[in-house]
Amino acid sequence: MPPPIRVELVPHDPRWAQAARERASALAAAIGPALAAVHHIGSTAIAGIHAKPVLDLMPVVRDLAALDARRGEVEALGYRWWGEYGLPGRRYCTLSDAAGERRLVHAHCYEAESAQAGRHLAFRDYLRAHARVAAEYDAVKLRCRARHPEDSHAYSDCKHAWIQRAQARALRWRAGE
Repeated sequence: MPPPIRVELVPHDPRWAQAARERASALAAAIGPALAAVHHIGSTAIAGIHAKPVLDLMPVVRDLAALDARRGEVEALGYRWWGEYGLPGRRYCTLSDAAGERRLVHAHCYEAESAQAGRHLAFRDYLRAHARVAAEYDAVKLRCRARHPEDSHAYSDCKHAWIQRAQARALRWRAGE
């Protein structure tokens, strides 16, 4: 399990989109033909809200076994491979700076037909389409950071119930599209 990190929230930075594209391109080369797409998810993908300055990427693959076969190539980019990390059907990887002091990327890898992949995309798209809900999420994030500034795991737990409710709404919204 990756150790908890200090919770740093900063205003949205429009440069995150380009940084995500660059990191996605490197992952695409490492994963190869098993890759279907790499999506930029998480708070750095939502304009107007605070985020930890850590990119959340979601490589979507045709087959997890093919991804597992490319583990060495992903690790050669500097990613640490954590396996499912508590979520069946996921491969979770983290990338930190050269000194290992600052987390740069979280990669949440799923198969293309995974319900989890769809959930992440629905949540991102719902927040992008509903500024009021994104502002609510921003307030939750700031409140949880104030409660747990030194423990990213506790910070995530603090946000969990709100995210679950919002994801349920996002999935219903997506289904109605």
